[in-house]
Amino acid sequence: MNFLMETEAARTVLSVSELNRSGIELLEQAFALLWVSGEISNIKCYGSGHWYFSLKDANAQVRCVMFRDKNQYLDWRPKDGMHVEVRALVTLYQTRGDFQLSVETIRRVGLGTLFEAFEQLRARLGKEGLFDPGRKKPLPSFPKQIGIITSPAGAALHDVLSTLQRRAPFLPVIIYPTAVQGIGAAAKIAAAIEKAATRAECDVLVLCRGGGGIEDLWAFNEEVVARAIAACSVPLISGVGHETDFTIADFIADIRAPTPTGASQLVCPDREALLHRAKALHGRIQREMRRGIEIRMQNTDMLACRLVHPRARIDGRFTHLQHLRERLVGSGRRGYESRYWRLRELNQRLTVASPDISRLIERQNELGVRLRRAVAGRVQALAMGLQRQQANLVHLNPASVLERGYSIAYTTNGAVLRNSNQIGIGDTIRVTFAKGWSKASVSEKGE
Repeated sequence: MNFLMETEAARTVLSVSELNRSGIELLEQAFALLWVSGEISNIKCYGSGHWYFSLKDANAQVRCVMFRDKNQYLDWRPKDGMHVEVRALVTLYQTRGDFQLSVETIRRVGLGTLFEAFEQLRARLGKEGLFDPGRKKPLPSFPKQIGIITSPAGAALHDVLSTLQRRAPFLPVIIYPTAVQGIGAAAKIAAAIEKAATRAECDVLVLCRGGGGIEDLWAFNEEVVARAIAACSVPLISGVGHETDFTIADFIADIRAPTPTGASQLVCPDREALLHRAKALHGRIQREMRRGIEIRMQNTDMLACRLVHPRARIDGRFTHLQHLRERLVGSGRRGYESRYWRLRELNQRLTVASPDISRLIERQNELGVRLRRAVAGRVQALAMGLQRQQANLVHLNPASVLERGYSIAYTTNGAVLRNSNQIGIGDTIRVTFAKGWSKASVSEKGE
């Protein structure tokens, strides 16, 4: 009976989707949420907010995913080389059939060994000044030959050569083959750099490799490679990994390119851009030459117009001289005539304005007689007026009234008495006569 059931189960045909779905169910039922410890490698953070990375130890690695709704609560950002512990669910990515961990939470245990070594070497080389921008060598604008230090079997070499073929097919390229990954790769890379610098047959070098995790790119984090790049006398561009990957070689190289393709774009000018620039300069030169020729043709025409036969110039000068002579004679004649008529005009005005001396003397004598008569008459009239005023003053003089027997009474204050109300019985008054004065006492008064 069991044999028959097993035979029937073996005959059942499952689709890939059904098989992967069954695997998911088995894994999730067999393993509950568990903690796994390891080192982060090749972490990717996409625009969707999900994180994808590998968790590894010395002998194995496993793919991990941490979705946005889980990682948004972390207050720190995981990096390659960090030693962490994740609480995850063991599952299967159904679409690809990949075994993976669906991470619920993650906590730091400490920096991974590789990452710690990376930071220590970078700090030490930085203190030595190997990252100083002042020691960076400029790239040649138009290199005559380019050297590439990479693995002949890598995709990075194909990308670089394709880009160089498209941008500058006229440039010769020398490849310095070396291993870029594995045991002893760092020493081989350093030897290739030293070889290229010693031979000095290239104007610029490109050190490149494709992307990978921190362990894949570790050869470019070795001190021997860093020292070789620092000692290289030829300008060197580092194009290692992807844009988010950084190595010690990137910090020491004269220029860091985000990718190998980016390095090939920096190392040489674009042929199409050069052709376009050359075409533009050619057109500009033609326009400037044409404009210069036109200006010189116009100058030639102008000079041709100014070029006159010496005899014609002499005749012209002689004619001009005759004209000036006529103008000079005419100007002198007109000046003489103008002064002649001016003199006649002044003579006539002088004749009209000449004085009659005898008549003026008679007029003066007549005016003198009239003036003396007028003065005598005026003096006589003033004397008669003065006599009348003097007679009036005599009549109005108070002294003349006193001479006729009158007197003037004053109060002790000097006021003239005009009313009996001004004094009282017993008051003393002063009486002025035509000659002299006296004081009197009031004994009686009435209306």
